[in-house]
Amino acid sequence: MRAAVLHSVGDLRIDEKPVPEPGPGEVLIRVTVCGVCGSDATEFGRGLVLAQPPVTLGHEFAGVVEALGPGVEGLEVGSSVVCGAGVSCGECKPCREGRTNLCRNYSTIGFHHDGGLAGYVVAPASIVLDVSDSGLASDSLGMAQPMAIGVHATRRSGLREGQDAVIVGIGGIGAFITVAAVATGARILAVDRDPERLELAKRLGAHAGLEAGTMPIAERLDELGMDADVFFEVSGSAPGLASVLEAAKPGSTIVPVGVQRGEHALPLGKWTLSEYTIIGTVAHVFRDDFPEAIRLLASRDDWSDIAHEVLPMDDLIEGALNPLLSGGSEQIKTLIDPWATERRPAVHRAGG
Repeated sequence: MRAAVLHSVGDLRIDEKPVPEPGPGEVLIRVTVCGVCGSDATEFGRGLVLAQPPVTLGHEFAGVVEALGPGVEGLEVGSSVVCGAGVSCGECKPCREGRTNLCRNYSTIGFHHDGGLAGYVVAPASIVLDVSDSGLASDSLGMAQPMAIGVHATRRSGLREGQDAVIVGIGGIGAFITVAAVATGARILAVDRDPERLELAKRLGAHAGLEAGTMPIAERLDELGMDADVFFEVSGSAPGLASVLEAAKPGSTIVPVGVQRGEHALPLGKWTLSEYTIIGTVAHVFRDDFPEAIRLLASRDDWSDIAHEVLPMDDLIEGALNPLLSGGSEQIKTLIDPWATERRPAVHRAGG
């Protein structure tokens, strides 16, 4: 099979590798589609943070069960599946408490283990979900993992029906947080520099938008008669965080989803006196977040405004990784078909 193997920073090759065999408790998946995200681009172009080369990238994949390892129950060959990619031990304190994303021995398919930017991938059956009855096309299922991240961030925030929230940064994860936040019944103000992304947020259910830099968030909230309970800072930018801290009123919950670059002086005294709740969020909890991610994906007929085109593996660097590094991606979510020889339209309706 062909696989996109990261050998070192800046050195990614499409190599020929043998099809892996599933061990005890594992599943062999024939990959139908794999998403590419900023983490993949960072490992390739800026420096190793998680990846342990040589390793096949790809942690956002969907496919079909090709074979079962010894002891696997509850899955069948031929089933359509999605995978959580995060591998936890199941024994440490966070795992026992159901917070598998904080496992003391956490590792990730696509960074620590060979991933889904390949014809086939092996994964523990415990993080593989049968979605054969979801009615979703494979290309839509390729977005399950980032949707689960959006679900997890929203769940961590405690956002609920009748509340107001602000989402700063409507990129890949910001768009999926918008979907998950709207599903709670809350009203959402989306903030981004790109008017097209604001229009996307409205199609995803946001109450209103604000083009970043045109007016303070607090002023726009007042205009709309909104009083934000939760702020999601997804851009990871210093101006984005500053705009949130400027707008947050006492009692607000602030969720810094985007990882800030550099160290910033933070007014901790004001945070204390304002009784802010600062909530971190990372990855997802497979058991809790993936079923809801699939439900949300199935709630919308067409995701072409998120991903309208699927790329072959040979376009991975120039069509996916480099645009992510430069901020010039043509799509909110870039999908790769490891079997394709040329670009094709994304299919988001089952049987389409």
